[in-house]
Amino acid sequence: MKMNRKSVLRAAALGMSLSLALGTGSGLAEQETSPWWKKTVAYEIYVKSFKDSNGDGIGDLRGILSELDYLQEMNVGAVWLTPCYASPQADNGYDVADYYAIDPVYGTMEDMEELIGEAAKRGIRIVMDLVFNHTSRENAWFLESKASRDGEKSDWYIWADPREDGSAPNNWRSIFGGSAWEYVESRGQYYLHTFLPEQPDLNWENPEVRAALTDVARFWLDKGVGGFRMDAVTYIKKPAGFPDGVPDAKDGTAGIHGMTANTEGILDFLREFKANVRENADIFTVGEANGVPAEDLPLWVGPDGVFDMIFEFGHVLVDLPDEMNWCNVRPWTLPEWKAFFSKSQETTGSTGGWVPVFLENHDQPRSVSHFLPQDADRVLGAKALAVLLMTLRGTPFIMQGEELGFVNVAWESIDAYNDVSTKNHYAFALGEGYSAEEALKGVHRFARDSARTPMQWDDSPQAGFTSGTPWMPVYDDFKVYNAKSEAADGNSVLNTYRALARLRQEHEELTEGSYLEQMHDHGQIFAFERETQEAKALVLINLSTAPAAYDASMTEGAERIFGTLPESGQGVLQPLEAVVYEFR
Repeated sequence: MKMNRKSVLRAAALGMSLSLALGTGSGLAEQETSPWWKKTVAYEIYVKSFKDSNGDGIGDLRGILSELDYLQEMNVGAVWLTPCYASPQADNGYDVADYYAIDPVYGTMEDMEELIGEAAKRGIRIVMDLVFNHTSRENAWFLESKASRDGEKSDWYIWADPREDGSAPNNWRSIFGGSAWEYVESRGQYYLHTFLPEQPDLNWENPEVRAALTDVARFWLDKGVGGFRMDAVTYIKKPAGFPDGVPDAKDGTAGIHGMTANTEGILDFLREFKANVRENADIFTVGEANGVPAEDLPLWVGPDGVFDMIFEFGHVLVDLPDEMNWCNVRPWTLPEWKAFFSKSQETTGSTGGWVPVFLENHDQPRSVSHFLPQDADRVLGAKALAVLLMTLRGTPFIMQGEELGFVNVAWESIDAYNDVSTKNHYAFALGEGYSAEEALKGVHRFARDSARTPMQWDDSPQAGFTSGTPWMPVYDDFKVYNAKSEAADGNSVLNTYRALARLRQEHEELTEGSYLEQMHDHGQIFAFERETQEAKALVLINLSTAPAAYDASMTEGAERIFGTLPESGQGVLQPLEAVVYEFR
């Protein structure tokens, strides 16, 4: 099914109707206040791992339907689904074979339509993941493109002739390791793949490709979705001529990120997409935009930006100078980490922009394992990070399981891991001369598998995720860390998230307020203010495992409206303690 201009108008009308049903408003009234997506909490669901409804060991849409009340109890207003389109699953759905179909392993289009409708009844909008840098090589578009150089879609992907010796056109290395080029005999050419060979890159220079992708977005608007997350969007524009990069690996390859990310002209493509899709629709768009510097944020978000929000990655890559080399970890300080947040907060705040606040996603390690000292108490640490996530200026994005305090898995063999990226990073480390022990240590730190283990619903076999054999092992801590037991424990990480979601609703400065960092040079405390004309909140978070002193006069005249530990006086925060004060 393809969409036309009438479909866009229907989609806009649908979005307006949904706004009224959810009580968020639209049109001029919405412009006078913040739009709904600035006031809500977003939640990422890794569909394959959230809830299995039919016992095949794989999460599905009906499993999500069964847990919508759980999401509502956290005041979630937007659910970002990882791709559930038809796919051969070479990269767990990020290799799309058909943008207009639901993969049978996840359910049917009728299931998706029911999910969108039932979520709306609970004030929740479904956000689709648009994988537009590449498709699956089993996509009909690619099958036609590779058949010959003269077909209608011959130029829909990025093709290049071999060098004189028959080798790849240049030395670019894919994000997952190995050459970024794959040879196809039928064309006598190589195609480019930023990620896996199974994921050929689309040619955004071709206006027919851009029009086809616009049709895909319109199709899902017509279904009533509440927004789009655009995957790997900084790679859609490639430099002319495909020049070699400076080698940064022993095999003479150069990482493709440094060669293609944010190539000049990319914003022209995205402005066109915004004009054709975003305008007049009551949705939000968020781009995965690794590598966008803070000073360029006004071009990407805000009144003149191409997205409503973008995911920046400086703070999650603070310890990883080379994303391919998981063994090369650099030490970092809290002031250095705080600077990433504050730069983007201040830049967007001064230009009318907005950010998605996140510490985890399906590609990143668990935050408790990543950002806290090794001796940190797991529960207190998760609560401290929850306060940070839920009180910064922006829309908080929670990764499933983050609200339960999940930590990284540390399996003893690379064979236990599922993700193809994890296995490729491990092989890269061995090729760079690291030992198997060192390579596995890097896997324990950064493997994407840690964010993808099945959701832990209760302490029954397979943690209530499935009645069958799960596609990936359930982590062995599920007897303690699961949704049912944490819901019953008033002092749990889950109930901390629920309380913080209510706090955001009850104290407008936490959604509408400006941001100002305090005590930047403090090596233990992350402190900042959120302020409106009516009130000001002061947030103090000790991210260390030792008591941390601060100037007690900072809180004089304030009311303590939230704390992760019983009140113990002013001027000192206990290890991993977080407190929120309010001035009126």
